[in-house]
Amino acid sequence: MSRHVQKVGALFDEWAREGRAEGMERTHARAARPAFERLGVGAGHRYLDVGCGNGYSVRWAVEAGAASALGVDLSEEMIARAREQSRGHAAASFLQAAFPGGGLPAGGFDRIFSMEAYYYLADLDAALEATRALLAPGGRFACTIDHYLENEESHGWSEELGLSLHLLGAAEWSERFSRAGFEEIEQEAIAGSLLTLGRRP
Repeated sequence: MSRHVQKVGALFDEWAREGRAEGMERTHARAARPAFERLGVGAGHRYLDVGCGNGYSVRWAVEAGAASALGVDLSEEMIARAREQSRGHAAASFLQAAFPGGGLPAGGFDRIFSMEAYYYLADLDAALEATRALLAPGGRFACTIDHYLENEESHGWSEELGLSLHLLGAAEWSERFSRAGFEEIEQEAIAGSLLTLGRRP
């Protein structure tokens, strides 16, 4: 495990212990819920949340009729909270693992969602290519972030956290999606967040 991955995991473990997982659920919901709705999760879908935190979107997917809903997070503390808060959601499951990784099945998901995770990933292009490979043909991915070039308030986050974060503009996020093999790429600003949507051909 790289030093960067260790530092990100330790940061989110600390935040979870401080009770910030539930705070993030509340603050992120303004952008996360509309982004989730754009994915069109429905009956029978196989759903994945990358960087699931306390599992709120996994529970949304189960409630929307997903056949299975998996949340992956680097933080053991976040995964512990996700499991605890998702009792009673039989179709929900959680995996503590770095992404990409964790032995996830190629083509195993119809919908993939992420809120505030991808700019932390050391190799963004490899992560996006792995995401596309995890989708079944016609599957869709929604990536929502607050740390991007047009959001000037986020520019100091890398220094504040002591982490190397990807700071890209909306156009470059779209280009990275295209380079990874996504089609029908759309973008939307939602409550200050940037949503990028793509479809696997």
